[in-house]
This record gives sequence, C-alpha cells and structure tokens, in this order.
Amino acid sequence: MTIDGRPLAGRVALVAGGTRGGGRGIAVELGAAGATVYVTGRSTTGTRSDLDRPETIEETAERVTAAGGLGIAVRTDHSRPDEVAALVERISAEQGGRLDVLVNSVWGGDPLVDWEHPLWEQDVETGLRLLRQAVETHVITSRFALPLMVARKRGLVVEVTDGNTARYRGSFFYDLAKSAVVRLAVAQAAELEPHGVAAVALTPGFLRSEAVLEHFGVTEETWRDGVAADPHFARSETPAYLGRAVAALAADPDVMAKSGRALATWGLYREYGFTDADGTQPDWAAHWAANLEAEHGPLGEPL
Repeated sequence: MTIDGRPLAGRVALVAGGTRGGGRGIAVELGAAGATVYVTGRSTTGTRSDLDRPETIEETAERVTAAGGLGIAVRTDHSRPDEVAALVERISAEQGGRLDVLVNSVWGGDPLVDWEHPLWEQDVETGLRLLRQAVETHVITSRFALPLMVARKRGLVVEVTDGNTARYRGSFFYDLAKSAVVRLAVAQAAELEPHGVAAVALTPGFLRSEAVLEHFGVTEETWRDGVAADPHFARSETPAYLGRAVAALAADPDVMAKSGRALATWGLYREYGFTDADGTQPDWAAHWAANLEAEHGPLGEPL
C-alpha cells in the first residue's frame, strides 16, 4: 500500500541499534517512507551507554516522526534476552502482532577493536566481548522477533554489516564479527524461506557516521574539509544512503529474490535509483577499483 507517496505506510519496523550511525539513518528513512519505527538501544536522554556518546534513541525517534513516520523509542539492551522478549511483546501488543521489517544494526564495538596486533597478541576477553556485542545481540533479537513475521508469512530481516565479500577486514575479531553477521543473514534466509520471509546482509561504503565526522574534525555541513586528510573521504556516504537502500528493499514486492544475499548500497542504488541526501550516488566499489585496487587488491565477489 502506498499513501501519499509513502510506500511503507502501515508497515511496522524494529531498528535494533538505532541510536546513531547507520541504524539512525535506516530508522529515519523508513519513517520517511511512512513506517512506524521502534528505535532501540541503550543510550537515552536519561542514561548513556558505556560508549558515552550524546546521541539518544529518543532523538532518533523524533527524527523518524519529523520525516513522516512514527518513531517509538524503547530502551533495550539487546544482549539481554529478557529485555528483547519484553520489547517484542510490546510491539506485538501495540501493533496487533505485526512486524514487517527487522533491522539488526547493533554494533558499539569500535572501542573494542584492536587494529594493531594479530590474534595471538590480543586480549582474549576484549575480543570475545566484541563478538558478544556485535553477533550475539543480533541472534537474540532475531530469536524473539522472527515469530511475528513467521506467523504472518511476510517480512524482511536486514543484517547490517561491513563489507559483502570474503576480503579480510583488517583485524581478527572485527573480521570475524562482520563476517558472522553475513552468515546470520544466510542462515536466517534458509530457515525463513518456507515462511515467505526474506533475510539479507547489507553494507554501506565509507559511512559518514557521527563518530567518523568527529574523527575528521568536521560536521555534516563541513564534511568536505576532511578530504584533505583522506582523499577517499570524498567518496563517503551518509547514513541516509544506507537507510534509503533498506527502505527500497522493504518496499520491493519481489524482495524474496534477494533473500540470502550480501548486498551493498553501491549495487542497490543502480537497481532502485535512490540517491544520497545531497542527490549524489556514491559507489564505493567503483572508487575502490579505480583508486585502491592496485595497492590493496580487489574487493572480491559478493558472498
């Protein structure tokens, strides 16, 4: 159903890890397409997560509503099965058992990544904590949310990752986490296929999240000033680009044909025609092939 150009009017989405970055961009763009979006995470107006960042789920929910949807913020620690079960029970009660889109975007692992040392020189507990944060949370969330989709025999699961090929991602535990998330999509797709529910993995390119902007000492308004520090930053993309990819997938009546695949913004924009917030269509794979492949090798074929 499309109402006033909003293809997701009447749909219900859960964006787990919607506080900031890609999760926030996805939540807002689902709202812009007309969806009711439950935004979850641990950072609220009253309590910050251990990341100690200023973004909150309430702020994301407000942006969802301002974009044209309905944003509902629910503080949830996705590592706790009891909290996730309570969240899904609330969604079911408030939405008549309906859940159309599940986005597993929980991350929060940046402070845990060791980019300098090989596995045998890393702290084991820190690495295992990263895996619990980045992988177990997705498993727990799907475990409790999927029954709503299976019961209605329709829906879409999006596993947000980094990279959609077998290329090594530069750090053992980081690579393991992001590769595992791709396999989560593949495994869910296999089990959900008889029930008419699709599951995909999706990666952005060089994402201009709040943390990345801070790293370059710029804002979204002045982001091009960061190109002096890293020329590849010129081909970065906003979280809205990732969000529009998810919204396009959610609105596609033939999305089951993509189930089980590892997708990327740079492939989907060609098919669906969406643009980034500034009207451009960043293509990280094309940029890599032209500017980075000679030094770092090809990105490889999608998994």
